[in-house]
Amino acid sequence: MQPKSKILIIAGSDSSGGAGIQADIKTVTSLGSYAMTAITAVTAQNTTGVKSIAGIDPKEISKQILFTCRDIKPDAIKIGMLHSESVINSVINSLKSIGVTKIILDPVMIAKGGARLINNKAINILKKKLIKRVSLITPNIPEAEFLTNLKIKNTQDMIWAAQVLLSMGAKNVLIKGGHLKTTIVKDIFVNKKEIKIFSNKKLKTKNTHGTGCTLSSAITTFFSCGKLLNKSCELGIKYVNQSIRSNPNFGKGHGPINHLNSITINKKFK
Repeated sequence: MQPKSKILIIAGSDSSGGAGIQADIKTVTSLGSYAMTAITAVTAQNTTGVKSIAGIDPKEISKQILFTCRDIKPDAIKIGMLHSESVINSVINSLKSIGVTKIILDPVMIAKGGARLINNKAINILKKKLIKRVSLITPNIPEAEFLTNLKIKNTQDMIWAAQVLLSMGAKNVLIKGGHLKTTIVKDIFVNKKEIKIFSNKKLKTKNTHGTGCTLSSAITTFFSCGKLLNKSCELGIKYVNQSIRSNPNFGKGHGPINHLNSITINKKFK
């Protein structure tokens, strides 16, 4: 099987493999595309939480992006953890010289266990400079609240928050509804022309580590292959739900999902 597209992932590393750049690579590969990386931070973490975060020098992040793309130009870019103002500026400056238009931003701010992964200066520059440069931003509810200073309690609040993000310069917004205490999860895709709600039954499990990273990478993969953005969101959500449903139940805390759910092993390797 030949890769369908080439994707550059700009994100932090998760030593436990369930989230971050490890989850991104697994997702892109499982969906049939080729993954390249620029690592922004190295975390020591497992399913119970984050122990430490070591940032990568912004100049080295820029080198990773530019040197990789000069040789293999990506069809799309997925951006995850950007923990500081200097890192975001470095990424923005690097993106200017690449010329890739399909960019998905997952504004990673809070780890599953509650650890803060980004500082206030970085949040401000993300809002002022980066949001307007990407095709889609995919915050969960706590992240959307952080970005908009709104309290989100229901679906209508999610739509209002998405519209506030559009007013900041975002072209398309997907707010993920998994944090609301409901039996049906509603993920809401909003731009200036449409509002589309994806409704799915909430799966009762503690194994949801890396769902946000996985979803944004899945969307990027489908989008890079020529799918419309709203269809890419729909297909990405389906992939994540299947990955949650078939989780391997690893670890003592919030375990990883099953990124391999979409792979069929060739008979000669069985």
